[in-house]
Amino acid sequence: MIIARSPLRITLGGGGTDLASYYEKRGGFLVSAAVDKYVYILINKTFDQSLVLKYSKMEKVKAATELRHPIVKEALRMLELEESTLEICSMADIPAGTGLGSSSTFTTALLRALHGYKGDIVGKRQIAEEACEIEISRLGEPIGKQDQYIAAYGGITCIDIQKDGFVQMNPLNLSQETLYNLEDNLILFFTGYSHSAGSILKEQNQKSKGNDEDMLKNLDFVKQLGLESRAALEMGDLNKFADIMNVHWS
Repeated sequence: MIIARSPLRITLGGGGTDLASYYEKRGGFLVSAAVDKYVYILINKTFDQSLVLKYSKMEKVKAATELRHPIVKEALRMLELEESTLEICSMADIPAGTGLGSSSTFTTALLRALHGYKGDIVGKRQIAEEACEIEISRLGEPIGKQDQYIAAYGGITCIDIQKDGFVQMNPLNLSQETLYNLEDNLILFFTGYSHSAGSILKEQNQKSKGNDEDMLKNLDFVKQLGLESRAALEMGDLNKFADIMNVHWS
């Protein structure tokens, strides 16, 4: 049995500047933090000629091409896994649609598990890029690169996205004291509501592609807030970071 997991994340600054429609024009910057909540993938051999997939639903098919789950279907196709004797199960510490990047976290955990099943040794960047390839290029989701990369790398990380799409991952230079104070003063609540970010990101993507000046200026401001968040956190000034977070949210 293969068991893999990837962490969910919260964004500490710069959210939304990781979409290609923006970073190809201006470059993107985010501060992202993996949290101790995970998506788990389990892979095992089945005892009959069937491919079993268990998530919020259950599928049992004869071949991967018959699967309804688009991410699993594309991942199996990408890694050329055509076996029909696999059982793939997913579990998570939180429900989907809570704004913590669960879809991309699922994808990276799935790729980790499938590579492990094949006996492949792959690095974090390859996992992140393959997840981006599946979600953005193959499935056409209007999302950015933050979620796949932070799920693959973990930590509290500055994500610098160049105009050509290359992603530079730099750990945030955070003192232990600041980290402990940050953890002591952040509380995460589940409101009981869930949503899909797709419609919001789709609108942002379309406006950025169309060079909508208001949207681009707004994202320029958001990126600046991300840079200011990094500076405040690295200085250990959590009061300033809290003020920036408030502006960012508003």
